[in-house]
Amino acid sequence: MAKFDYKAINQAGKTIEGTIEASSIDAAGTILSNQDVIPVSVKAAASEKSGGASSSFIDKLLSPIKSEDVIMFTKQMRTMLRAGIPIMQIFDILQDQTKNTVLKAALKDMGNEVQEGRSLTFVFKKHPNIFSKLYCGLINAGEVSGTMIEILEKITSILEHEYKVKRDIKSALAYPKMVIGVLFGSFFFLLNFVIPKFIGVFEKAGLDLPFPTQVCLIMYNAMQQYWMIMIGAVVGGIFAAKYYFKTDNGALNRDRFLTFIPIIGPLFIKSAMSRFASILSLLLASGISVLESFNIISETLGNAAISHEFKGIGKQLEEGRGISEPLRNTKYFPPMVVNMITIGEESGSLEDMLNEVAKHYDEEVAYAVGGLAEAIGPVMIIVLTGVVGFFALAIFMPMWDLTKMVQ
Repeated sequence: MAKFDYKAINQAGKTIEGTIEASSIDAAGTILSNQDVIPVSVKAAASEKSGGASSSFIDKLLSPIKSEDVIMFTKQMRTMLRAGIPIMQIFDILQDQTKNTVLKAALKDMGNEVQEGRSLTFVFKKHPNIFSKLYCGLINAGEVSGTMIEILEKITSILEHEYKVKRDIKSALAYPKMVIGVLFGSFFFLLNFVIPKFIGVFEKAGLDLPFPTQVCLIMYNAMQQYWMIMIGAVVGGIFAAKYYFKTDNGALNRDRFLTFIPIIGPLFIKSAMSRFASILSLLLASGISVLESFNIISETLGNAAISHEFKGIGKQLEEGRGISEPLRNTKYFPPMVVNMITIGEESGSLEDMLNEVAKHYDEEVAYAVGGLAEAIGPVMIIVLTGVVGFFALAIFMPMWDLTKMVQ
């Protein structure tokens, strides 16, 4: 049951206001009529709107929206629409079924907005933290063309594809993350618990400490005297970096830097090409114009460096230069992508060509992800060996001098 604010005229001809509980606006109007008053206006209560429009910071922290939640919501909505269930009832059912508190609050608000006559595009756009601009753009296309079920199927397909790519990349990076964790753990343990004991023995013996041991001694003294400042600097640096990377310039510089890193850079570019081709094909098939499609892609591509290239493309598209010619002058689009798009434009089969490009780069990404783990693993082992070897030199070089002194 939802709450509704109403204005009505009673039998004395006076205007009255109040709040009533009902399952819908129509039901609220019926209840008021049965009370011998004439409804003037009925709308969702302000408390209902504010409660659903946003959830608390604690809810967002403890119950973040995951890709799986959005995928499941989209699948369930598609299935119920196909079964002929009214849209209002769909929002009520999904609100009861979801366990994520943030999504539940959003669905409640969306249901209230639909009751007031808002379009689906409007209610989805009202929650950009859950539904991307691409998602909302496709919902708008489905609403205008009357093909919402087909659009939801396409949205599900692209969301599942992106989820799989992200999961594969995370899986490939799991081993390097573990090695880095072991590296920092070894560094901290050796520097704070092993090196100090040996240095005390070496100093009492009057040995001249070699360079690796002196470096370890300097780092140990710095950690003992300035550990609070160092922790503050690290934490502050992390927050500052996160804030900077959320800005347009920060995201642009970060992604430009990542594209130059061996192994990782080509993987990001291939992933962006796959995403670009699949999204553009989907948008064009949904009846969205080329110019609007590029505007949507520029905000949903996931790579600020490549999205930045689209700013100049929009003007050329307005001049009627097609797609392939503007892309030919960009920095990150490989010749194969441009040539395939050119053939698609000339033959009138652009969507098919874009699908072929997407399939090709899906395979490239899968191959690159497999090679990522194979390439990073040995590098991490070399780095770990170098750190442990450095500490070993810091201990055994003066130990060797001490042995010669005893002899």
